[in-house]
Amino acid sequence: MSLALLHSRALAGLSAPAVTVEVHLAPGLPSFTLVGLADTEVKEARERVRAALTSCGLRFPHDRRITVNLAPADLPKEGARFDLPIAIGLLAASGQLEGVQLDQLEWAGELSLSGELRPVRGALAQALALRREGAPRALVLPEPSASEAAWVEGVQLHGARHLLDLVAALKEGPLPSLRAPAPEAAPAPALDLRDVRGQAGPKRALEVAAAGGHHLLLVGPPGTGKSMLAQRLPGLLPPLPFEAALESAALQSLVGRFRPEAFAQRAFRSPHHSASAVALVGGGSPPRPGEISLAHQGVLFLDELPEFNRQALEALREPLETGRIHIARATRSSEFPARFQLVAAMNPCPCGQLGNPLKACRCTPDQVARYQGRLSGPLLDRLDLLVEVPLLAPAELAAAPSGEGTAAVAARVADARARALHRQSCSNADLPPGTLHEHAPLAPAAATLLQQAATRLAWSARAQHRVQRVARTLADLAGRAELQVADVAEAIQFRRALPT
Repeated sequence: MSLALLHSRALAGLSAPAVTVEVHLAPGLPSFTLVGLADTEVKEARERVRAALTSCGLRFPHDRRITVNLAPADLPKEGARFDLPIAIGLLAASGQLEGVQLDQLEWAGELSLSGELRPVRGALAQALALRREGAPRALVLPEPSASEAAWVEGVQLHGARHLLDLVAALKEGPLPSLRAPAPEAAPAPALDLRDVRGQAGPKRALEVAAAGGHHLLLVGPPGTGKSMLAQRLPGLLPPLPFEAALESAALQSLVGRFRPEAFAQRAFRSPHHSASAVALVGGGSPPRPGEISLAHQGVLFLDELPEFNRQALEALREPLETGRIHIARATRSSEFPARFQLVAAMNPCPCGQLGNPLKACRCTPDQVARYQGRLSGPLLDRLDLLVEVPLLAPAELAAAPSGEGTAAVAARVADARARALHRQSCSNADLPPGTLHEHAPLAPAAATLLQQAATRLAWSARAQHRVQRVARTLADLAGRAELQVADVAEAIQFRRALPT
């Protein structure tokens, strides 16, 4: 047979569209042509496949005109994932694999020059796409990638370490199958909220943020515990549902950062303030997920918030509202999920000592205004909680109680989240404005207080809705169905302006 057809998949976000690998051998001037909108990595497969087949003692058709087409031709292909299907296609087209049902299999894998199979990015995304389409095919991957894809239930998997092992299994018997590992509970977080001494107000804000999925900004002088508080937020969040954990792990797999031991753990991403807009929201050619997508279903911590590039911060505005990021380019576009919880920290002024009772601030009012002005009003409008973290005197810090640990606070957070999910099937932070009157009903006095605060503080409708959502979370923590004055008053206090 001079023509072989195999199935594989490209990577385009999390969709992993199907690709048909067509290998054709014809008489003529010997050549090896690879077509189908392939990038440099894919075209280099010619040399890897040639060397791998020769090293394994398999016959490479040097005397034939070889044409490999990756269809559809208008879909960009990238990476070394097509090495394995191209090599198997050459063996089938040259008659070295006869009677093998290749149409029942789907292939992906990188070849070394000795024929060993190396893992590829996006194995989880490929398995999810195969399950979603319901294609009656098994997936053949290098063993490390197959172990990664085995988390997806309902997909038949075959793993191999070497090309010769795979060829022998195709000729002589069934391919070795892999079974999905039993999901294990994520280990307890190593960071305990009890480590943060004092700071009862910011701790309360952290609990509210965890219970409702709200975005949080911590403002205070250096050394007050802002970073410590942010790092302990993932430990307060409930465990991820299995399907949500799969989606989060698939995003990690797209960039080669999936770790089985961290499966079902909430992601915690903390990019440096020098990160560009592309690094934060994603992009490049081909488009890759950024930090906001890698933090999907987890926490994105931005320390020294005003030091970030203004363009990078403004790029966060749409994902904060929609939970998705759509990256459009002239030749292609990709969409990635980005439902993350933002926790940001900043100093109140350039020197950081504004409001410090122990050390005078050296900044002028103009310098303070310019520093805080690096955060636009629309961005601040999308944050639910703006909390000041005060500096404690040494004697006060030494005498401050350690407070509750992570386990006790996480139990209350889990109860509040369960109430919200039972009532509205989503977190309080994701409540649509049109359903607030139904799921977050205000007592008459509470409604009056909210309207007075919105008028006096010149809040936008978005800010008013966010305060009502925070009040809904406070009522859930207290076990109340209706929002009372105390809930609204505390929510208003959690949305204080930046110190000046």
